[in-house]
Amino acid sequence: MAIAAVTSLPLAVNVESASPHECKLVEETLAGSFLDELPARLIGDKAYDSDRLDEQLRRDYDIETIAPHRENRGKTQDGRKLRRYKRRWRVERLFAWLQWFRRLVTRYEYHIENFLGMVPLACLKLFLWYL
Repeated sequence: MAIAAVTSLPLAVNVESASPHECKLVEETLAGSFLDELPARLIGDKAYDSDRLDEQLRRDYDIETIAPHRENRGKTQDGRKLRRYKRRWRVERLFAWLQWFRRLVTRYEYHIENFLGMVPLACLKLFLWYL
């Protein structure tokens, strides 16, 4: 899971197994942020449409969550906030940039510690490339 800035550079990256739901990984990802200051808004897909997640991020981190409503729920946000959802392509571009690093895509490392060391290294390389 990753949180990207406006420039598609990573603000926080977290690696976890595929079994837990993304809503449960948000707080852990925010805790491992590269910067001291957290973003004011978090734009996510339909998986982030949760009242508990909205309340938790607003209470603990003062972050506004923007996500389209799921079909089995009523409308949770008006259309004005969802206009920002169009900017979600920036995090997709971050994942495309991370796909450039073969070590992350193929995962040659047997031990998770070695793989977790490569993820921040790839993010650092993206920062240096951007400068």
